[in-house]
Amino acid sequence: MSNTVRDVMTTPVVTVRPGAPFKQVVARLRAARVGAVPVIGDHGLVLGIVCEHDLLAKKAGPGRSPGRLPRARHRREHRQAAAATAGGLMTSPAVTVRAGATTAEAARLMYRTRLASLPVVDPAGRLIGIVSQSDVLDSFTRRDADICREVVRDVISRELLLNPETFSVTVQDGIVRLSGRPETDQVGHLLAEAVRRVEGVVGIRDRLSYTARRTTA
Repeated sequence: MSNTVRDVMTTPVVTVRPGAPFKQVVARLRAARVGAVPVIGDHGLVLGIVCEHDLLAKKAGPGRSPGRLPRARHRREHRQAAAATAGGLMTSPAVTVRAGATTAEAARLMYRTRLASLPVVDPAGRLIGIVSQSDVLDSFTRRDADICREVVRDVISRELLLNPETFSVTVQDGIVRLSGRPETDQVGHLLAEAVRRVEGVVGIRDRLSYTARRTTA
């Protein structure tokens, strides 16, 4: 089934403490190779995160006017430009993701927050890894044959306990074409939704024969 963040995250993680000086933060970020370093407090708790964009605020210097920028964002960038330690540079509170989240959930969170990397935490909020945009996009390089095999074997047969001979499944360029006659419309909708969650699926062409569709035809 769908990969989780735990399957693709990077570990161990390059981190800094809040009092780390600016130059050390730069060195650690370059060593991290994921474009961000979490700032860690006591007991491994994530206090914030410093990304490459945060360091650019220091290089560019404070702006003269907020212009179209939201006032809160302008204040943050002004503070970062004057910061000398990781604690002043970091974005806080950090946006984090649980290890058990799917890569699709992580991708949606990255898209919504415009972040390139997310610290991965355990239920207590302790850092256990970090996941980047490239990590969650790797699933889209998955082979069509592997996707098809998972849909038939894991989704249709094992998850939904359906007869795979009742359905036709083909996959091309990550797009799944699904046809056949489900026992009920509800079963058909459950099947289509489960296929959408399979790792590497770009889209689905639902050609299942639904009762409502046959009635209105």
